Amino acid sequence: MRALVIEEPYKAVVKEVPYPAPQSGEITIKVKHTGICGTDIHIYKGEFLSPYPIIPGHEFSGVIHEVGENVNGFHVGERVTADPSLFCGECEYCLTHRGNQCENWGALGNTTDGSMAEYVKVPARNVVKLPDSLSFEEAAFIEPMACVVHAMNRLDLQVGERVLLFGAGAMGQQLIQSLKMAGASELVVVDLDQAKLEMGLAWGATKGVLSQDIEAELSKENYPHGFDVVVDATGIPSVIERAFDYIGKTGKYLQFGVTAQDVKITLDPFKLYNNDWTVLGSMAINYTFIPAFHWVKEGRIQLKPLISDQLSLEETIDYLQGNRNSSQFKVQVDIEK
Repeated sequence: MRALVIEEPYKAVVKEVPYPAPQSGEITIKVKHTGICGTDIHIYKGEFLSPYPIIPGHEFSGVIHEVGENVNGFHVGERVTADPSLFCGECEYCLTHRGNQCENWGALGNTTDGSMAEYVKVPARNVVKLPDSLSFEEAAFIEPMACVVHAMNRLDLQVGERVLLFGAGAMGQQLIQSLKMAGASELVVVDLDQAKLEMGLAWGATKGVLSQDIEAELSKENYPHGFDVVVDATGIPSVIERAFDYIGKTGKYLQFGVTAQDVKITLDPFKLYNNDWTVLGSMAINYTFIPAFHWVKEGRIQLKPLISDQLSLEETIDYLQGNRNSSQFKVQVDIEK
């Protein structure tokens, strides 16, 4: 089968690789669409925890191609997606509902071969059947939405809290819609791109601020008490450091955007102590794939407008190499293109 393989940092090729035949308890899926995630770019650059060579891709949809032994309830040809999480289910973290911190954590496209290929095999327990009303493009968003659901659970937003969000890309737009639904009152979004801010305003943000105007728009004069919640969805160290300037007393900070592993920022520990801040991380998915599936299935989150481009596997290499622009939202790989 054809697959995009990252052989080592900064080296990706499309080539023939062995077909992933399902073992006992597994299903092989013929991939239709795969979303490109910021984590895939980190993997390409050698900034994540992935081994090499690896087939990336963990946001996907397709149809069942082959069913392994000891699998019940699934049939060839059914439309499906799958949770890419590979939790051991036996360690202390898994047994206390913290699977995303599994001592043996793995994930399709992160630690083992993923979905930027014609076929991918997954544990049958991870597979979710799709209704005909849900397109393959939308279904490939369920994984990132599962990350958003975990973030919302971590944040435990209180109705009426004022929120400042950095980043209005594809993930930022999903966060905007989710924060609105969860009860945010004021929801201010900061980004470099005016079109992204306008989309955010259409979907629930109350104010959009261009990055270049942040000092004037979010000054102490305008926001003397800061914000109850500040969220970073950029993963940019300089943005993250700056974000702490806008947290109000007893406020919460949520790190949603993924950075390179070796990144460091400076944080004032006295402000952390004196202002009673809560600092949260949100790592991937934590048993939130099914809730995200239901949210997407019921049309609670608008996803189709977020798809900027559909690339072939070969075109995806150029994208990973940096041939992309700041105005893009979600870019997906059409495996059959």
